[in-house]
Amino acid sequence: MLASNQFSSKNIMPIALYSSEQLYAMEQAWFAQGNNSFALMQQAAWQIAQHIETLYENKCLSKQISEQGIVSRSNTSLRRASIWVGTGNNGGDGWLIAYYLQQRGWQVQIIAVGFEKHDFVVKDNVESSDEDNKKPITDAAKALQLALSADCEYQCFKSSDNNANDTSVRSLSAEVYIDALFGIGFNRAPSNMYQQAICAFNEAAEDTQALVIAVDTPSGLVTSTGQVFDRVAIKADVTLCLIARKFGLHTKDGLDYSGAVIDIPLIPYQVNNEKLVPVATLITSAHSLKPRCQNSYKGTYGHVLVIGGNRIDGSQGMGGAAILSASSAMAAGTGKITVACHKAFHGALLTSLPDAMSMDLHDTKGVKRLIQEGSVIAIGMGLGRDDKSKLIFTEYLQAVVAAGKPIIIDADGLYHLASLYRENHQLIAALKTHSMTYQVCLTPHSGEAARLLNKKINEIENDRLAAITECAAIYGGDWVLKGVGSLVLEEQSGQTHVYVCGVGNAGMATAGMGDVLAGVVAGLLAQEDLESGQRSLRQAVVIHGLAGDVLVSQTLSDHSLIIGERGLQAQDMPAAIRHVMHFITDSL
Repeated sequence: MLASNQFSSKNIMPIALYSSEQLYAMEQAWFAQGNNSFALMQQAAWQIAQHIETLYENKCLSKQISEQGIVSRSNTSLRRASIWVGTGNNGGDGWLIAYYLQQRGWQVQIIAVGFEKHDFVVKDNVESSDEDNKKPITDAAKALQLALSADCEYQCFKSSDNNANDTSVRSLSAEVYIDALFGIGFNRAPSNMYQQAICAFNEAAEDTQALVIAVDTPSGLVTSTGQVFDRVAIKADVTLCLIARKFGLHTKDGLDYSGAVIDIPLIPYQVNNEKLVPVATLITSAHSLKPRCQNSYKGTYGHVLVIGGNRIDGSQGMGGAAILSASSAMAAGTGKITVACHKAFHGALLTSLPDAMSMDLHDTKGVKRLIQEGSVIAIGMGLGRDDKSKLIFTEYLQAVVAAGKPIIIDADGLYHLASLYRENHQLIAALKTHSMTYQVCLTPHSGEAARLLNKKINEIENDRLAAITECAAIYGGDWVLKGVGSLVLEEQSGQTHVYVCGVGNAGMATAGMGDVLAGVVAGLLAQEDLESGQRSLRQAVVIHGLAGDVLVSQTLSDHSLIIGERGLQAQDMPAAIRHVMHFITDSL
């Protein structure tokens, strides 16, 4: 039997996420209060060294258990760490980590990238100014000098046409590889030498099956956006995140490179004695639900109308999109469902979902009557993109606005909405006004967001946070920008809040998953017995992600539900959604 706290937010706190600019502001505010910057670097490196020892010991214990079934904390073997450092403050952390690990009995090997010979001249007084240019010595230089004074072994990484095969690099053998090349200031593709260094690091660590630890952020990852250029970044097992959690670790490429993230807070999250508002909040669990009242009936839990599943000229259509949405809305708990789809799909609908009601998509009178009667309208899934479909979308959207109903717009609905925006159609302004009173949820992926903003897809992906913010500013409403680390933007009491979904998996990258999400959003929103957070867009996104995880994780489900990432299909999701809904509901 699974415990509900594996899914519920009762015991799992959300995590504040910050941008690089905010991190810099926190540091400068700390230093402005008279705190010493080098002392902060020393404190960070000391704590990192302690974490490295713990992580390495835990890895050794796990290996012993898996190979021998024996648990022994005594480890007499030589502990070796290969520490790769750049020239900035992140590199300074690396030099100090080497110094502290060596003090604790480790053999350390430092690979210095981007340095010149004169950088390694030992100075008698590391607190003095640089004699050549009369500038104060930097914290990174102080750290280097401290490591040199302790005779920490180092060698320089040299750029060449074939540096990945350089024997001086490949001959290194260590149990732990530590990345201290770039910090939060990294925001562009690494230079050729650093590209070679990152690739050599990854290859050497993989060859030795070493534990890979990134200091603050994996080098090559932009911490404000989660972007990696040309797939060149350190592939970390663990990221030791200094001061505050970085936004980019949890969206886009961040999840593929950061590994497990461990926080080392160090200083307060404030500037000018005021706590900084994070750019987003990481959520990994759903709001728990109270049991339903026994004295209730289907009407108590709302009526969802799904409008989609068209069959346009020359096509067999996409009736499955509307059916997936309807099935997911029912799994999320709505009381009843009607699907307005092409009549060619009515038989398939009733066969796969006999508890649904059907309506001919092209019966405008009948559909408009259902819009008046329904609790929530979801439109766009499999609607089609031809001119006739656009007319249908426009007419039904106008009817929703006139009726004052909550609405979810997805898929082809977003396609037509973008067309209306380009035409400066009055319905765009009307929808934005409508969203100030009624719930409006829009659920694009990056391609759909690009069309909505008249931009290229790579522009959206380069800064997903900016993209979702711009979408909300133009169209109003609550938004989810789907993808790894999906972003959710909601308006709450006049304030904008952004959330990053920390659940879900790559198996969900399959046709129909967006249709399933639209159904979950509609199904929750229709249940007026739920509180606002329990029926919010972020709640739907998390439930959707948890359902995907149930289908691939042995720890989240019984074995009958497990499918695995490779074979997961959208039609598998309703059963998993029901599973999640059960476990987030409190027991009587």
